[in-house]
Amino acid sequence: MQMITDSEDLSRERTAPVASGLRAWIFFFLWLAWVPLALAKDPPAERAGTGHGLSYQHDEVPAIPWSIHIVKIDRANPDFELHTALANGNGFGLSALTDLLKLVPTDLGRPVAAVNGDFYRKETPYEGDPKGLQIMRGELISAPCDWACFWIDGAGNPHLTNVVSRFRVTWPNGETAPFGLNEDRSRDGAVLYTPAMSASTHTSGGRELVLERMSSGDWLPLRAGQAYVARVREVRETGNTPLGQSGMVLSIGPQLAARLPKIGPGAVLQLSTATWPDLKGTQTAIGGGPALVHRGKALSVQTVKGRHPRTAVGWNKSHIFLVEVDGRQRGLSVGMTLPELADYMAKIGCDEALNLDGGGSATMWVYGQVMNSPSEGHERGMANALVVIQKEKK
Repeated sequence: MQMITDSEDLSRERTAPVASGLRAWIFFFLWLAWVPLALAKDPPAERAGTGHGLSYQHDEVPAIPWSIHIVKIDRANPDFELHTALANGNGFGLSALTDLLKLVPTDLGRPVAAVNGDFYRKETPYEGDPKGLQIMRGELISAPCDWACFWIDGAGNPHLTNVVSRFRVTWPNGETAPFGLNEDRSRDGAVLYTPAMSASTHTSGGRELVLERMSSGDWLPLRAGQAYVARVREVRETGNTPLGQSGMVLSIGPQLAARLPKIGPGAVLQLSTATWPDLKGTQTAIGGGPALVHRGKALSVQTVKGRHPRTAVGWNKSHIFLVEVDGRQRGLSVGMTLPELADYMAKIGCDEALNLDGGGSATMWVYGQVMNSPSEGHERGMANALVVIQKEKK
C-alpha cells in the first residue's frame, strides 16, 4: 500500500498514465503509508490531539489491476466533521468536485477531503436533483427515496438505513396528502419547493400555493422532523412560480388539484417533515445505494455484472472511510463490481458501508488535489458531495 498524489478522474475505458508533472511527487510519496495529511499542512501543535486525525492511502492490486484511494478519519478527533455540499453551492445543477468545494462556507472550517455523493437526475430543468435524501448543515434539501441513506445523528453517530418519508400536508378541511421536496412534480402529486434548490419551481401548469410564515413558529431553513404552519399568500395557476429567500411554494398537479376543495389566499396549511426513522436534529445526510456491509459482513448485492469506477463511505467504531476505486482504464484500474466493493470495504475494517454514485462521477479530492484518475480524463459534474471539514482552532 503506497502513498500517491496523482490528479485525474474516471469514467470511460482507457489507459491513463499519470501526468508527467506529477511523477516527482509520486516517487517522493511511495515510501509513505497511512501518513496523516495534517502533517503536510499543520504545525506540530495542531497535530497533537485525540487520535490520528485524517490520513490518505493509495492501494494498488496490479494483478487485476485495481487502483484504490482511501481517506480514513478518526471519529474520536473533534477537529473533523462530515458535511454534504451542493453543486453551485445552492440550487439545481452540476459542478466538478473542485469547483463545488470552493463554495463551502468558510465559517464551517476548511475542506480537507471529499468524494462525490448521490446519484442524480440528468434531465433539465431538474438536472442535478439528488436521487435520495440530502441534509446539508441541518437543512432538508432533498427527500428520501426507497434507497439506502448515510446519516449522522445529533450525537455524531453514523447510520446506514432506509429512510421513509412521512412528509404530509394537512389541507384546511383536515384531509392530508403526501408531498415531495424540490423535485419533478407529477400530475397527481404535490411538491414543496424551497429556495435551497432553485429560484423558481420550473413547473408547468397545476396550481401553486405561495406560502408565508404564519407566526413565530418554525420556518426556513426547512428541517427534518418538524411541523410547520403556513398561510397561503397567493394562488397561481401558471406554474414556474418564483421563490423568494423567505418563502416556500407548494405545487399541486392538475389531477390532484381537481379533487381538492378551493384553497384561496389566507388559507392555513400544516406541513410535516416527519421521517422514519426520526431524523430530527440531523445535520448531515446523503443518499446512495445499495448497502454494501452490515455488522462487518459483506452483503450479497444483486446487481448487473460489470466492473466500473466506484465510490463508497463506510465506518467502524473508531474510523470513517471514504473509498474511491478507479475504473474503465485497463492499464491502471478496471474498476470493481459491487460485490467486489462490498468485500473490499469489509476487508479494510468497515462494520457498515454504503455505495455512492460511481462511473464518471467517481472522484476523490484531498487537500486541494484530485487524487484519483477520473475515467473520462477530467472531473465530471456532480450534484452533491460528502466533505470532510477541519474546524478552525478557537
